[in-house]
Amino acid sequence: MKEYNYTKVSKATEVLFKKMGCSSDDARNISEILLRADLRGIKTHGLVRLPEYYRLVRLGKIIPDASPEVVHSSPSTAVLDAGKGFGMVAGIKAMELAIEKAEVAGTGWVGVRNSNHFGIAGAYALMAAQKDMIGITMTNANPLVAPTFSRKPLLGTNPMAYAVPAGEYPPFLADFATAPVSRGKLDAWTLLGQLSPEGLLQDEQGQPTVEANTLTRKGSIRTLGGEVETGGHKGFCLSAVVDIFSAVLSGANFGPTVIPTLGYLAGDNQSDEDKGIGHFFGAMRVDAFQKKEAFLTQMDRWIEEFRKAAPVAGKERIVIPGDPERELEEKHLENNTIPLMGDVVEKVSETAQELGTDFLTD
Repeated sequence: MKEYNYTKVSKATEVLFKKMGCSSDDARNISEILLRADLRGIKTHGLVRLPEYYRLVRLGKIIPDASPEVVHSSPSTAVLDAGKGFGMVAGIKAMELAIEKAEVAGTGWVGVRNSNHFGIAGAYALMAAQKDMIGITMTNANPLVAPTFSRKPLLGTNPMAYAVPAGEYPPFLADFATAPVSRGKLDAWTLLGQLSPEGLLQDEQGQPTVEANTLTRKGSIRTLGGEVETGGHKGFCLSAVVDIFSAVLSGANFGPTVIPTLGYLAGDNQSDEDKGIGHFFGAMRVDAFQKKEAFLTQMDRWIEEFRKAAPVAGKERIVIPGDPERELEEKHLENNTIPLMGDVVEKVSETAQELGTDFLTD
């Protein structure tokens, strides 16, 4: 891992997205969300994804200059069609629309269909928190997760994020996949020749495996919790809720009907129509429930109660969701640095060469 100049990386990344066909504004927004993952230590959703995005652009799976359109609307709800564009573009517009509706109606709810991967879910939830609203974000994804008792993967890792504003403290942010491990981590373990911890994966026959590359061999990620005895059926419930809210509600492809964007999943679907993946965004004004100052004070008290709790032996503190990632981001931005792995920079540089430019040259 090496520290790079954040400003330089940001500008270079914007250039690559413009080379792919994005407008200047879209390139900047996509780059910001993508690199924010690296700033926050979420390597699986950062710059490492750029070569994959470019592959999908070349295949026509991502339309770089697509413009999301509202196809259904009510005073407090809407559905956007992303036009097969970058998920970040649709995600920003959708959350902005949810916030606008919440400002009028108290709450705003927006579904998105015909979209693609949108980076870290927490980035959108935090947009609402910055407006003293509770932000909610969900998305479905490639079918990699086997529901309880299923041999085949039928659901995505399906992350959800909840951001809650506070008064004196930074917002609470719970941003997590509803599966026990991300596809990106499995890819990293495979590259490093490492095995997966037990209980996370199963092979094509539904039997437990620690082979990190099992997804490329028709294996699956198990649900959060694994076996029924350890709560795996509850993990299935969480993933299913995200799939329904993100895809069924918006009209996107759901579960096993998602058209895979991963080469090793090609053809493993049951749909003749590609409506992309779906997202779900919510914004809730806290003053729609009680006076804003009263809520923010109560949220501060909530955070304080958990922070002052005695940790178990060997641990320094109780970690409030969102704190470690926020602290990393603040540290890197203060120093104008971003940590990147060498092989990621190498692969992005190869993509840059294909696009007729350079990446991070001195």
